[in-house]
Amino acid sequence: MLFLCTVCLVLALIGLIYFNRADRQLNLASNPPALLLQIQKMNELVTVKYSVQKVIGLEEQKQPFGTEKLLLIVQAKVGAGIDMGRLQKIDLNRDAKGAYVVRLPEAQILYVAIDERETKVWDRQVTWWTPWVPFNIDLERKARVLATEEIKKSAIGMGILSDARRQAEVAIRNLLQVFGVTDIGFRSAT
Repeated sequence: MLFLCTVCLVLALIGLIYFNRADRQLNLASNPPALLLQIQKMNELVTVKYSVQKVIGLEEQKQPFGTEKLLLIVQAKVGAGIDMGRLQKIDLNRDAKGAYVVRLPEAQILYVAIDERETKVWDRQVTWWTPWVPFNIDLERKARVLATEEIKKSAIGMGILSDARRQAEVAIRNLLQVFGVTDIGFRSAT
């Protein structure tokens, strides 16, 4: 008898939890501000990560004469996505058919992280007739700064921003489907 009461109580709790969850989904599906809040909680949504390798060569003129050359091989991870925190009330609407339309900000590069273990100076030299001229310790830093910009350009050229947008749409669609929204469209902020 005690076992039967326990089973009934557990089933009643499961039913209550299910009913409460279904009721909340219905409320969110018909409440655009609540849905927008759920999307904004995603913050900076990194949807795509690329691994990019670049070779950077720099040459610096020395005083009174001669040159210093540096060849740097840089390995980096590039993350791109959409800053969901920038969404506003006007960015989530319903169209005439009742479908939700999300206006997304443009995808952007969110970070470039140089992998220090895989990045190395491949070659560094000063002209042979000026061996007393010391290496410029700042030349490697300049090469890394240049490499970061070149890696961003390469990732954009490879299509990271369009991939990031496409993946953000998938993530938002999946999130909204959890809350019972099935008819979803997207458009650009521009």
